[in-house]
Amino acid sequence: MTAFRMPAEWSAHDGCLMAWPTRTDLWGSVLDDVKEEYANVARAISEFEPVTMVAPPGYGDDARACCGPDVTVVEMPLDDSWFRDSAPLFVLDGDGRRAGVDFRFNAWGEKHHPWDSDDRISGLLLEHLGVERIHSDMILEGGAITVDGEGTLITTEQCLLHPNRNPGMNRDEIEAELKSRLGVVKVVWLPYGGLLDTETNGHVDGVCAFAAPGKVVISLPADPAHPDYARMRANRAVLEASTDAHGRSLEIVEVTQSAFADLAGGEIEVSYLNYYVANEGVVVPVAGLPQDEEALAVIASAYPGRKVVGVRALAIAFGGGGVHCITQQIPSVRADG
Repeated sequence: MTAFRMPAEWSAHDGCLMAWPTRTDLWGSVLDDVKEEYANVARAISEFEPVTMVAPPGYGDDARACCGPDVTVVEMPLDDSWFRDSAPLFVLDGDGRRAGVDFRFNAWGEKHHPWDSDDRISGLLLEHLGVERIHSDMILEGGAITVDGEGTLITTEQCLLHPNRNPGMNRDEIEAELKSRLGVVKVVWLPYGGLLDTETNGHVDGVCAFAAPGKVVISLPADPAHPDYARMRANRAVLEASTDAHGRSLEIVEVTQSAFADLAGGEIEVSYLNYYVANEGVVVPVAGLPQDEEALAVIASAYPGRKVVGVRALAIAFGGGGVHCITQQIPSVRADG
């Protein structure tokens, strides 16, 4: 097993990476809206830690104009703007070294073309940052996992075992690669991601997130008509029966609220679980609906001492994600898990 480990998202950060949205075939009529939302997310996070926005060549000035002076903009080749999934996953060792694991990326099962620039962006970012690169041949998106920094990882079978990712690897081989590259010793497999999450095939960051060692925040919609009502309860049952790498039972914090809204002629769901944990803060996607405040209060209870900030993210949800999907933390070498 490698000496490196992936720290928890609540560990200290040196900064946050984001990518500027420009794909007109994805965003269509909401492109201007989503640029505003990305910029608002970047500014919200910049209140807690430095933000670097990567823009495709020729789009740097656009990003600077929208994001303002507190966000650093650099230009690199990009296909898309979901850095949770295409940026490197950073790991630390016990001697103050930081590295980035460069997993392969295939646009969530070859759903969007091209994706070659996004498959390469992880290595380019590590070179730009002067961070050691650790290569993996396995296809993995950061939104497919959540870790506690103490050896436990949670994922979904719906995503990681989908044949459009790593058809040549079985469950044991995938688990072994997660343990080897990310320094975890236990993997908890939940059966389901979101039923409506056809874009990512059920990433865990729409389902649950570690909030502390032994504590998991989970989406548990209260409405029996919600498409994930039974599925999330099945996930909860797995968590209830699981222990972490240290043998602890898991405390479960339930976010029972859900938010559906209309945008661009269709109904979209904003996932409150798709939040970003920053230094001393949590930036949460909201829909501008009354249930936003209830969800923010639940999330605040799971992260005592952090300021919880809601940012409207309807257009981001239209594209298939949330605040967590468009961000990637750079952990500080001082992070202690």
